[in-house]
Amino acid sequence: MRVKGGPTTRRRRKKWLNQAEGTFGTRHASYKVAKQTVIKSAKYAFRDRKNKKREFRALWIQRLNGALRELGVTYSVFINLLKKQQITINRKMLSEIAIHDHEAFKKLVKEVTGK
Repeated sequence: MRVKGGPTTRRRRKKWLNQAEGTFGTRHASYKVAKQTVIKSAKYAFRDRKNKKREFRALWIQRLNGALRELGVTYSVFINLLKKQQITINRKMLSEIAIHDHEAFKKLVKEVTGK
């Protein structure tokens, strides 16, 4: 007698269909298309977790550069001076200081540049 594995197959397919919930059209109803959708979305999610870090770093640098240019210093010069003085503060925190506490940021820039 042939074993068809009904419950096992149904459980396996149900897993894929549950993961594809909320997608449009056949993507959440058809097993084959749902599986492809879930696999593709996982690839996008993996890729975009990396891109998110890249994009935020670029945003912090742009914010810093804008705030620094108002004070007459460029980003590259400022970062170079920070490294020479062995001040370790990351770009995220620098941009937050520049946005939320402009006076403290001015003091920091004066301290680093000596102007």
